[in-house]
Order: sequence, then structure tokens, then C-alpha cells
Amino acid sequence: MKRRDFIRTSVTASVVTGTLFSMGKWTPLMASGNGDASKPFLVAVKNGDAISMLKAGMDKLGGMKAFIKAGQTVVIKPNIGWDAGPERAANTNPELVGQLVKMCLEAGASKVSVFDNTCDEWTRCYKNSGIEQAVKDQGGVVVSGKDEGMYREVSIPKGIKLKKAKVHELILDSDVFINVPVIKNHGGATMSLSMKNLMGVVWDRGFWHRTDLHQCIADFASYCKPDLTIIDGYRAMMRNGPRGVSVADVAMMKYQLISSDMVAADTAATKVFGIETEQVKHIALAEKLGVGTTNLDAIKPIRVALP
Repeated sequence: MKRRDFIRTSVTASVVTGTLFSMGKWTPLMASGNGDASKPFLVAVKNGDAISMLKAGMDKLGGMKAFIKAGQTVVIKPNIGWDAGPERAANTNPELVGQLVKMCLEAGASKVSVFDNTCDEWTRCYKNSGIEQAVKDQGGVVVSGKDEGMYREVSIPKGIKLKKAKVHELILDSDVFINVPVIKNHGGATMSLSMKNLMGVVWDRGFWHRTDLHQCIADFASYCKPDLTIIDGYRAMMRNGPRGVSVADVAMMKYQLISSDMVAADTAATKVFGIETEQVKHIALAEKLGVGTTNLDAIKPIRVALP
């Protein structure tokens, strides 16, 4: 059994800024170690760049060593689905992904792999997103998500509509799994967040779209639980998602959400985005399957405001 809890049985910036936990207290960056990585947690960071927010958020959880033991293998799954530059916010911020690779290796990881089953042609997505170069610069390895031979069929015990799926071997075999989506509008799923981002670790996404997209997202989330979810809200695609059309679709938000609970993380992300959580139907469906909670007060989120 690997370390992670992973089942192996068979619009505008002015509107969204400050909406997350609006009744809660934001505190300036303080000493490390305020979080407990052994319990469900949510850290919300705002105002910095992608790298400074990641450092501040992880500092609250005791650093990356709280999640990675020396010699372990790590897989990082960003959104790299689209042939678009970082300014379009169609993909995860490359600076965030590169810094994650660096922190994982510094924590003692023996290998850090990064991949996605892209929508556009994968080599162009990897290159033009800036993620490939960012990963290589920090000593990580990029892996194609387009080789069906690297996927193995698994059963989804709690699945309502999705009973089985072919999952990439990196997700099945790596010791630590880090999910790194970007906040964006999505025509089919309303929003693309952490649970939606898991569609990039399976081979046949078409079944999900043909059947019941929201239920399939929730079903798979009941099977696949990352050790760490980091939602990139530095830039957010406010409309025309998931591909986006231009930078006119993007708001500069400067948020980052770090959690062990995808339901809580996605709930918080809807608040950052400025919509009702109920509009993203798979969030409630996943909560019903026991994936996590929409009750953010129960997790007692840590809020950090950078200068």
C-alpha cells in the first residue's frame, strides 16, 4: 500500500476579490507549523505571486516534508490540457508547477513526474503552457499522457455511473500524488477545479461526457484521493472555459488554495470565483459519496494574507 489514501479495490476581478470566507479573519504570514497534515485541512493564501503563495501556504503545514518521505516517488498532475500560454489561464501556472517540483525534490523525493492527458496536441500543450520547461528546469520529468499502454483498468467501488476506468500508471504506482488544477469556467461542468482536473488521469473521458459528467466526476473522486490538492487561483478564466479565447477572459485574482479535501477545496474555489457552490453539481454529489465536506467551518481553514 502506498502512502496516500488511494483505493485500489479492483465577471471581473473586483467582483471576486475578497469573497472567500468573507466573514473570516485573514492574518499576515506568521511562523510555520500551524496546520496538521494528518487531519483534513484547508489553507487559503492571497495577494502574492504563485511561488510566494505556495511557500507561505506550505509553511503553515510544516513544509513539503510533511507529505513526502525521503526516496519516495511523486506525480504532479497540473492542467496542461490546452495549447495556450500562461496569460490565458487555460492551464496551471508554470511557475507554480516548477516550484512544486523543486520543493518535492528538496523534501527528498527520488523522482518527480508531471503529466496530463491533454485535449490539444500534447507536445504543443506541454511546450506552450510553459510547464514542460519549468519542470525540466527544476529537475522533474515530463511524461506523455497519450500512451494507452500506460493506463490500467480499475474498478470504482462507489461509482453510481462510472464503474470502471483506465487510470495512468503514474497515479497508480507513485508514492505521493499532488493535484494542481487552475480555477476556470467550464461549459459542461460549470467550473473546472480539483475533482474535474482528475479527468486528465484517465484514458476515456468521452464516456464521462456521454453519460453524466457531474456524476462521473464525483464517482471518480470517490476512488482517487490525492495526498495534496493545490488550486491555482493566480489567474482565473472567468468565461469561455475550458479553452478560453483571449486574455480578456481572464481575471488576475492572486489566490491559492491548499487542501487534503477536494470537496472543501472546490467549495472554497467557488467562493473565490463568486458563484454559489450548488451551481457546480459534482461538488454536492462527491460530498454525498463521502469524498469530503462542503462545511468549511468544520475544517477551520487557515487564512494567510501576504503583504
